[in-house]
Amino acid sequence: MEQHRIADLLQDGSEVTALARAALLDGGVGVVWEGTTASESLARIYRRRLGLTQRTGQETLGLERAVELLDSHPSPIRLGQVTSPDGQWVYMLFLSADAQSLIACTGVRQSR
Repeated sequence: MEQHRIADLLQDGSEVTALARAALLDGGVGVVWEGTTASESLARIYRRRLGLTQRTGQETLGLERAVELLDSHPSPIRLGQVTSPDGQWVYMLFLSADAQSLIACTGVRQSR
């Protein structure tokens, strides 16, 4: 998917999507992968990651909300990612199966 199309999806008004969009437009790298995954599986995985990041103190943005949205989303999810230009942040994008709309977004600061 083209970078400008990914940027267009990142406009839901939340802080995390604004930061992901800014990272992409400032030279970050965005990708949307082929295929889908069951939302229940992703909710379970990211609920575990939420617990892990809370225990370790790793900084996240929007992770709790992303888990809530994945929990309530009945359809398969397509995944995408934006990496900030400096590599300090990775934003996971949870998209509709056709990649036409954003379901949720979360950011995780990368440890060095």
